[in-house]
Amino acid sequence: MMEKFVIKGGTTLSGRVNVSGSKNSSLPIMAATLLTKETCVIRRVPDVSDTNYMIQILQNLGAEVERASGTVIVRCEKVSDTAPYELVRKMRASICVMGPLMARLGHTVVSLPGGCVIGDRPVDLHLRGMEALGAVVKVEKGNMHISAPNGLHGTTIDMMGKHGTTVLGTDNVMMAAALAEGTTIIENAAGEPEVEDLADFLNKMGAKITGAGTNTITVEGVKELGGVEHTVIPDRIEAGTFLVAGAIAGNGVTLRRVRKDHLKSVIQVLEASGYHLTSTGSDLTIKSNGSATACDILTEPYPGFPTDMQAQFCALFSTTPGSQSLVTEQIFPQRFMHIAELKRMGADIDLVDDTARIRGVEQLSAAPVMASDLRASAALVLAALRAEGETEINRVYHIDRGYEHIDEKLMDLGADIRRLPA
Repeated sequence: MMEKFVIKGGTTLSGRVNVSGSKNSSLPIMAATLLTKETCVIRRVPDVSDTNYMIQILQNLGAEVERASGTVIVRCEKVSDTAPYELVRKMRASICVMGPLMARLGHTVVSLPGGCVIGDRPVDLHLRGMEALGAVVKVEKGNMHISAPNGLHGTTIDMMGKHGTTVLGTDNVMMAAALAEGTTIIENAAGEPEVEDLADFLNKMGAKITGAGTNTITVEGVKELGGVEHTVIPDRIEAGTFLVAGAIAGNGVTLRRVRKDHLKSVIQVLEASGYHLTSTGSDLTIKSNGSATACDILTEPYPGFPTDMQAQFCALFSTTPGSQSLVTEQIFPQRFMHIAELKRMGADIDLVDDTARIRGVEQLSAAPVMASDLRASAALVLAALRAEGETEINRVYHIDRGYEHIDEKLMDLGADIRRLPA
């Protein structure tokens, strides 16, 4: 059933909100359970549609999966080599079953995910990594047929592509290399905390991986991997989104279960924009000091400003009157689908190539808007919190892909938000 959010702007947010486990950590970690026949227990997996799709993919591949209140238990005694299109098409991250299936079976058939085209987004980097390890790749009828008749062998692999490095590509090579013969060195590896979390999970299974979190990762292949228990890191993008909610409509919003060290670039921009942040243990509180301004943003690979937070800050800067900002998107230059919808709400934004010029306005006004992707939908929710009147946001299945019960969490902070049939 299609659903929509109806949000009445103008309420002040305050209170505490728990940050869920990381979606972008959970997906490759769940895929990594394919590397062993033994039972794996993963805690704090967020209840979002993307993790539900990954559970379906694992079950379709032959895994036994149990899920209860944030804990996912997986046992993969027997594994199929084919990840079918009807499941893979729903989620780009499903491509991260490629590495573990190659390591476990030496062959796999994986559909091109989510309408991806070779060369568009870094699917080509995943295949380059598999080929470097000794695999043969054929792409036909929308499927990637990958096999390693002589097994996988360690080598040096450069993961740099035309749009930079790739998180899921790094994950895939790391998982495949964990059971390959010899040592693999991944150069220009993604350094995101989610890559480091996956490496921690693999090392608990018995892998020998060093350097995760830097741009050079070394993987010494082992014969087999075993079962493990692991707790997923907090979701830094959800945390960043709620920090922006606290900035845009809050009077003291506290996030619980936060890794502040994963949020340095976001915190830096918020402080430069005039917001006051204090931390106690794993709690992080944001308050306005009454003199908010906007500043310029350039998206970059971690530890730079995350592309996944760009849309949310476009919403914040749109509601910061009397100031102008430039938001430049270097990772995915077309990632500005939210601009047209924000303009429907009265935002003053000009888009030139990969840069949005934003002039803050005194007041946004409610309008019916359409969510186009996960982070764009979050930006519309944030803008609606400040808009005059009731904003109707359609296609909220986009936001359910990556935010666990965002409407309930915002209600707990005092937002006037309802989920209704569309």
